Amino acid sequence: MVSGARMTGDPRLDPESRQGRDGPPNRRRTTGPVPRFGHGSRVPGWDEAVDLTKDPATIPDPATTPVPPRLRERIAQAMAKYPDRRSAAIPALHAAQEEHGWCSPEAIAQVSAVMQLTPAYLTSVATFYDMFKTLPMGRHDVYVCTNISCSLRGADEFFEAMREAAEDDRDINVRSFECLGACDIAPMASVDGEYVGPLELDDAARIVEDLRAGRAVLDHKQLRYRRCADPDVAEEAGEFSPPDPGQTEMADTAGLGPEGENLDRPGGSAAIEVRAEQAEEADESGDSGDGQ
Repeated sequence: MVSGARMTGDPRLDPESRQGRDGPPNRRRTTGPVPRFGHGSRVPGWDEAVDLTKDPATIPDPATTPVPPRLRERIAQAMAKYPDRRSAAIPALHAAQEEHGWCSPEAIAQVSAVMQLTPAYLTSVATFYDMFKTLPMGRHDVYVCTNISCSLRGADEFFEAMREAAEDDRDINVRSFECLGACDIAPMASVDGEYVGPLELDDAARIVEDLRAGRAVLDHKQLRYRRCADPDVAEEAGEFSPPDPGQTEMADTAGLGPEGENLDRPGGSAAIEVRAEQAEEADESGDSGDGQ
């Protein structure tokens, strides 16, 4: 054994294991020791330690918690679409993030007051999904897909161009994303939730200009306006052209009446499931469960 050498227990790393660089091809040492953080993981992690000395958080009092009227309205509309109000946590948090720029403690408290859920429940949702910001950062999000399909079509170069175009603008948050599920328009990106592609390097500067001007971002390349992904369907299938806004219904009005009023907003949080015997009784009686 080499003097002073420390055995790791891993035959790929131990210098005297005869499985190092000169060992059999299938057992050669190809890497050095994996660097680890203090908590033992190879990644830094994202969770903060729980402070067990704090008192449990309670649901904020709606009467004493100020909530912007528009935010309150959007949360109410989201809750009206689900039988269990907790199902509206994600759209409610998105609305709060748009209002405040991030899911701040104040934003979490406001959503908690309207939905009558604990801040801990909403915080657990916000910290699970990486599209929610739990720290202040740019209000505009540009997620560049760098997975295999986009990468093969130049996404890595576009990501660098996008970072360079937005490096002086603290209001634009640029990051790479593992996959956004729109391989047919690769390379692509999500800009404040709007899918755009296929992208060229010059589009990076245009995205920044559109965001700063408050315009629709690359409207001629938005996925929502693409007529068809199959080039054989129509002669103009590969073109992008936004429809006439005056003739296109874009609003999501599920759960709302003609004037936007809440028709079926539930009261307390109810279970989504029903007992099997209840479902059988409803089938036998022909009752759809909607009171009709």
